[in-house]
Amino acid sequence: MFLEKIKSEGLAHLSYILGDGGEAAVIDPRRDCSIYREIADREGCRITRIFETHRNEDYVIGSAELAARTGAAIFHGGELPFGYGETVEEGDEFRMGDIRLKILKTPGHTYESISIAVFDEASGDTPAAVFTGDALFIGDTGRTDFFPDRGTEPAELLHRSIFEKILPLGDGVILLPAHGAGSVCGSSLAAREFSTLGYERLHNPSLRLRDREKFAAMKMDQTHHTPPYFRMMEKYNLEGPPVTALLPEPEPRDAGDFADAAREGMVILDLRSPEAVSGAFIPGSLAIPRGMLPAFAGWFLDYRKPVGLVVEDTAEVKEAVRYLYRLGYDDIPAFLEGGLHQWETSGRGYDRIPAVHTAEIVEKIDRKEEFTLLDVRSREEFEAGHLPGAVPVYLGELPDHYGKIPPGRPLITFCGSGRRAIIAASLLKRSGFEKVEVCLGSIQACTEVGCPIRTGPE
Repeated sequence: MFLEKIKSEGLAHLSYILGDGGEAAVIDPRRDCSIYREIADREGCRITRIFETHRNEDYVIGSAELAARTGAAIFHGGELPFGYGETVEEGDEFRMGDIRLKILKTPGHTYESISIAVFDEASGDTPAAVFTGDALFIGDTGRTDFFPDRGTEPAELLHRSIFEKILPLGDGVILLPAHGAGSVCGSSLAAREFSTLGYERLHNPSLRLRDREKFAAMKMDQTHHTPPYFRMMEKYNLEGPPVTALLPEPEPRDAGDFADAAREGMVILDLRSPEAVSGAFIPGSLAIPRGMLPAFAGWFLDYRKPVGLVVEDTAEVKEAVRYLYRLGYDDIPAFLEGGLHQWETSGRGYDRIPAVHTAEIVEKIDRKEEFTLLDVRSREEFEAGHLPGAVPVYLGELPDHYGKIPPGRPLITFCGSGRRAIIAASLLKRSGFEKVEVCLGSIQACTEVGCPIRTGPE
């Protein structure tokens, strides 16, 4: 008998494989799914079942891909008209050796959400663990804002699911959620990736609200962002995403071919560090530091356009492709051979985004200079501490709020450390703003040099 967790960095996605008696089941697989087959082979098992706890919004589910490779059956809740797989009902059970899996309907995050209780029949008849999907997290509960026309109903359903279905399984039951800290599917997930239902009952702030109305009011008051790529994920994960068998393999292109492809519509995606992009970048390119791809590629990349990569090291291409593939971006034909240095030595033009130190910004504020400090962090981050006069616009929503930016004034983009600020700066440059600078270090640097920090709304 074995249970293994697979963590997908960036998306903070947690999937699982468990098995016994020569069979294995996978819970919420990611799209680049070869790892599950590798684990099953190592354990001498055959993957026979795949369970989806709900229709995911933030990544492409790997069920169809894994089923095509293994012949496994796919199961999910029946409240949506899925184009693939089979539906399960409350109380359905599945066995693999001494493992018994029992289905619990736990709507709230979505209406078709299920949880799966895990029993070890060799030990007893009480559950040992539970896969909760996005219903209950470690330190938090799932977001319930996907159905704004239904008022408090989703939040009230989630309350019932947690307090009437999941927690009664027992305090000693191991909690196995579908996301960890950093996920957009909750507000304040704990950094821990291990817990029990009893521990959460005592320490999870959301679970202190046993009153259903107070719980629903708390959920309704939460602020969540909904990236535009969620619509594509919902479509893929309802109808079944394309089965590709292999990840995209971008080809190296010299500067000339790369420039030609860009003229024909390929989006240039620069994955280098903020410091590198600040020094020189290809005009019109979109800069997203590689580690920020899972969080922000879906806000700004068009699924209808091919993507060409600019990296500092060709070894980074595979990781970037994997991140993009999990979000459903399959058309990644090229990367710039030799990186930006090859572009520069070809004689082609490049642009830059001057870097501004936090101390310089404080001096500008003290001298009452005419400039716009654009803070692209979340509302919660902004209200926890910001510089005087900063204009808050969340990064993902920046293209919809260019009108909030005073025209003609120099711009300095600002965030938590400079990584989101460089994305914002590149977006502004692509959209025709000329006097754009970036604060590398941003609020983290401010805490070190003693900037005048304000709290609350500006």
